[in-house]
Amino acid sequence: MAITSRDRLNQLDLLQLERWAESVQGKKLSGKILERLPSDPQEATVAVASLDDHHLAWGTTGATFPLMSVVKPFLLLYLLETLGAEVVFQKVGMQPSDRPYNSVVELEIDQGWPRNPMINSGAICLASLLPGESATARCEAFRQWLNQVSGAQLVLDQQVLAQVNAHPNWQNRGITHLLNLAGHFEHPQLVLDSYNQICCLRTTVTDLAALGLVLAGKNPQIGPKHRQLVNGIMLTCGLYEDSAQMMAQIGLPMKSGVSGAMVAIIPQAGAIAVYSPLLDETGNSVWSLALLEEISQSLELSILG
Repeated sequence: MAITSRDRLNQLDLLQLERWAESVQGKKLSGKILERLPSDPQEATVAVASLDDHHLAWGTTGATFPLMSVVKPFLLLYLLETLGAEVVFQKVGMQPSDRPYNSVVELEIDQGWPRNPMINSGAICLASLLPGESATARCEAFRQWLNQVSGAQLVLDQQVLAQVNAHPNWQNRGITHLLNLAGHFEHPQLVLDSYNQICCLRTTVTDLAALGLVLAGKNPQIGPKHRQLVNGIMLTCGLYEDSAQMMAQIGLPMKSGVSGAMVAIIPQAGAIAVYSPLLDETGNSVWSLALLEEISQSLELSILG
């Protein structure tokens, strides 16, 4: 019987994970930290979790960080589960983008139509569908759902949220304005506040891996078609302009965030979560990408064969 990706994850030991992590340590200091998210450049950690409850973690495993854009696939999953695909994809497409994740120009070119849920325009538009009268109520309902389906213990990072509110993101404001003009929603400030709050949910690398397991198939309550949709969009759109290249090199559904967090899904096998705050020009963690490539190629995890 052929050895599967699930088998390889279950057979992985901490010593091998440590070897891979240390082999790409030189990548760790080659990026830059996002100024509005102060963090320790020395932090680097990885967690691997299989559907058979084989768990490994290496590095500064106690580090906590805001999800930022890593929240986007889980926002999509939540809305698919609560509202259905027909409602969700009236607001956003599934097409890859060849521009930065916060591009106002692309949204103007596309006449107010967000290309996919993994870029800011798509996620902000989807945030308008969150139930609740206030941004706080919307974020709290979403947070509780995430913790329930994954077993994670996400919390809202009030300090990071205050920092986000104190330094307005004018590109996101421009995106929200264009989406409002295009008729996607009313109350643009409520929508933007909701988006900002869910991005400030704080986690650890082990809890992020637990979230990833939901997309890998851990929770039978989640619709398989919804998981497939989210994983497919992550595969083609999750790393912004680098998505196509990383799909070829790594071959896994992945999502990155400017906090330095990254999650990779191995469908029907497990999930890998990585954190290191130094970013490349696209906004992806340099060390996290290098480590995921090393793990995926060494264990032959690519879903592309």
